[in-house]
Amino acid sequence: MSADSFGALDQLGVGDITYDIFRLDRIDGSARLPYSLKVLLENLLRNEDGRLVTAEQVRALAAWDPAATAETSSEIQFTPARVLMQDFTGVPCVVDLVAMRDAMTAAGGDPAKINPLIPTDLVIDHSVIADVFGRSDAFRINADLEFERNHERYELLRWGQQAFNDFQVVPPDTGICHQVNLEYLARVVFTKDGAQRPVAYPDTLVGTDSHTPMINGLGVLGWGVGGIEAEAAMLGQPMSMLIPQVVGLKLTGEQTEGTTATDLVLTVAELLRRTGVVGKFVDFFGPGVANVPLATRATLGNMSPEYGSTVTIFPVDAETLNYLRLTGRSAHQIELVEAYAKEQGLWHDPGHVPDYSQVVELDLSTVEPSLAGPTRPQDRIPLKVAQRTVRGLLAGQTHAEAVQGGLDEASADSFPASDPIAVSSRIARDEPPRTTMTDRPVTWPSDPTQILLDGTEGQIDHGDVVIAAITSCTNTSNPSVMLGAGLLAKKAVERGLQSKPWVKTTLAPGSRVVTDYYERAGLTPYLEQLGFHLVGYGCTTCIGNSGPLIPAVSQAVTGHDLTVASVLSGNRNFEGRIHAETKMNFLTSPPLVIAYALAGTMHTDLLREPLGQDEHGEDVYLRDIWPTSAEIKAAVDASVEARMFTDGYADVLTGDENWQGMALTDSKTFDWDEGSTYVRRPPYFEAMPTKARPVRDITGARVLAYLGDSVTTDHISPAGAIRPDSPAGQYLLEHGVAAKDFNSYGSRRGNHDVMIRGTFANVRLRNKLVPGIEGGYTRHLPGGEPESIFDAAQAYAGDDIPLIVLAGADYGSGSSRDWAAKGTMLLGVRAVLATSFERIHRSNLIGMGVLPLQFTGGDSAEGLGLTGEETYSITGLDDAEELPEQVSVRVAAGDQVRELTARVRIDTPAEAAYYRHGGILPYVLRQMLTK
Repeated sequence: MSADSFGALDQLGVGDITYDIFRLDRIDGSARLPYSLKVLLENLLRNEDGRLVTAEQVRALAAWDPAATAETSSEIQFTPARVLMQDFTGVPCVVDLVAMRDAMTAAGGDPAKINPLIPTDLVIDHSVIADVFGRSDAFRINADLEFERNHERYELLRWGQQAFNDFQVVPPDTGICHQVNLEYLARVVFTKDGAQRPVAYPDTLVGTDSHTPMINGLGVLGWGVGGIEAEAAMLGQPMSMLIPQVVGLKLTGEQTEGTTATDLVLTVAELLRRTGVVGKFVDFFGPGVANVPLATRATLGNMSPEYGSTVTIFPVDAETLNYLRLTGRSAHQIELVEAYAKEQGLWHDPGHVPDYSQVVELDLSTVEPSLAGPTRPQDRIPLKVAQRTVRGLLAGQTHAEAVQGGLDEASADSFPASDPIAVSSRIARDEPPRTTMTDRPVTWPSDPTQILLDGTEGQIDHGDVVIAAITSCTNTSNPSVMLGAGLLAKKAVERGLQSKPWVKTTLAPGSRVVTDYYERAGLTPYLEQLGFHLVGYGCTTCIGNSGPLIPAVSQAVTGHDLTVASVLSGNRNFEGRIHAETKMNFLTSPPLVIAYALAGTMHTDLLREPLGQDEHGEDVYLRDIWPTSAEIKAAVDASVEARMFTDGYADVLTGDENWQGMALTDSKTFDWDEGSTYVRRPPYFEAMPTKARPVRDITGARVLAYLGDSVTTDHISPAGAIRPDSPAGQYLLEHGVAAKDFNSYGSRRGNHDVMIRGTFANVRLRNKLVPGIEGGYTRHLPGGEPESIFDAAQAYAGDDIPLIVLAGADYGSGSSRDWAAKGTMLLGVRAVLATSFERIHRSNLIGMGVLPLQFTGGDSAEGLGLTGEETYSITGLDDAEELPEQVSVRVAAGDQVRELTARVRIDTPAEAAYYRHGGILPYVLRQMLTK
């Protein structure tokens, strides 16, 4: 129970249950705080223990200065209510827990004590690939292929589902983690047993997927973190964070007829990127909030990473309660949410304006039909100029130039947007020579490349659409846009339209509820007639699991170097992400995905040119088949009901016959397969004593890598494809894995032997020990020829020589990745001496027992003239009862010896405890052994 220094503990009665709550109004200044910071304030009040969470942190948050920057902000500890993981990022976390059980057994303890200490949910959604499409059995075939490829990983997760307490695994082919979270897992107000009565508090979480903020649409505070942070949270450790700036996004008005949630989110992405919200919280407020449906709010929260914000959150209001009813939450839970939110000042008051670091305003009536691309989510393109913009992009213009050119051309056009142009741009052959996005001169429009599709001749050209995918939690969580797409498909089929044969069409909903309401609305047959058969319940195209293009299309694209496009309802379209053969990738709403499948090209002006002709030869325009808001609402009202969610999630943890058919033991420890190349027991606990050894100086260390400024975790962490000539590739070949089956580093995160071989192996890494060479190379000092960083680390380990890394400013910036720290430690690196650190990576290094040291007095390795060929000894740590704020670094080069002073960047008591124990995992294990 909290130390309750502020007397905030009180009771709240809901029905016949009385809950303990920690009242925010007992804290002076709490009423002025934005919604998101009120949630953080309650978190501090409830978890105050005088050690990790202190009264000073509560006061600092209550006195929040909206103008405070990262340099002047206060640090607080955040304790989430639960953890959410997807399978790619969750597997390493489970591997570590399993290894902890083995270590507990070896130490004579009870392995059953090792469990997540807060509720943890893992949803398997990142592994299904759209290999098969356009046929009724596509879902089953793709599901079987997924299981065949991933059964080693799934065996581990299936065992964990039955072995761990407070750990749920949602099996494959069920849904996307963020949509399952929204529709089923989220509580809005969480409860747990207290000393005398249950405690009620805001539902909060961290997730190992960057799109975790989708749940912000429900008023739940949560964001994406790296694996080590997630593990720490799972094991009951609070997370260190700086009090953020909060941008208030004021909404007014309401959206107009013909616009969708996707159009709104693409508008917000453009607005917030222009505003600059990286690392900040964004809170929606104002009278327009009431006009935003909950599913649209979730769409807006989902794309927080695309804005750069940590969270993008809505407050609790009547719409929140309506959604909880719709998705089958209990009557008491809904009553609790309303009572708690109103009691705590978390209920939205459109007339109240909290303090914000900055206020941005958006009139919802200004939103227009849009898409975004070709390579960034924030690069919005109004649909009315999409055709002209694509022409500009193919001509080598920048996005801004192409859009502006389109707008200028449109303003001078004598045709109103509602009138069709008789002649299609695709057959206007008098265009001058154009340049593709890769600046390769071509003639465009050109004579299209002839291809054979199912025995019928066709043609494909620059700018044609080769993938049309309704995918991703961003939109498939939204019944309005999904049923809108289904209604558009129905009208298209009734007018005799068909998807173009060169387009790969896929439908991958975020949950099975979507399939249920499609069936109930009678729309499935129409979607399937256009080729949008169910291919799986997972992320598919949005994360690059698009599967192969139609073979003839692929041959034409690669053989003629065509610049072709994908159109998807996802959240990311970065270059090379969606498919290696699509150089342009456009985000848009599900109805427009279908429209572009019908058009088959980005050169059709959907607002003015026909999509095709009906059986009478009459032109059919998008406006002829676009469903009205009233039609969509009628379909939602008739087809979506609470029973679908309660029935659909009643057996959510059961899985299909593949999942249920795995042979598992009832043992408390996992039976590792020594032949597995996907999942192996990590060495973190090997020969670990039951008590922490005293902290020791680091003497006679060599530099493994000497790096410059702005080295990111993308430079450090293993990622992407595994090359056969790399150390990881050689390892797999030696273990009987053919090169075609290497898969990616991401899929093998559960095998430390693969991952350490890929650490510091980025092809763009520049190590000053090997000047002129890019990639994961170094020298085994003294002397030594260039060799892989892994091979050199092995040689140093054989000589029992500790290692350090020298680095410049902002070391570890970029996405926080657990393997950037894990791989560093496993290579034998004991300390990193840098000019400055990115906060999360610094914390992750400590979590793995690596000492972060910072140059003092404005010094840097380069400024001090260090070469990296010296030997380094770090003193001042031996037997220290308290870790020192500074240490001495003795640098020896032959007879030349210099003494430097470095700052120890262990900033909190929790971090000090982790480092003393050699990392967070040994720390927690030893705590468990003493209980």
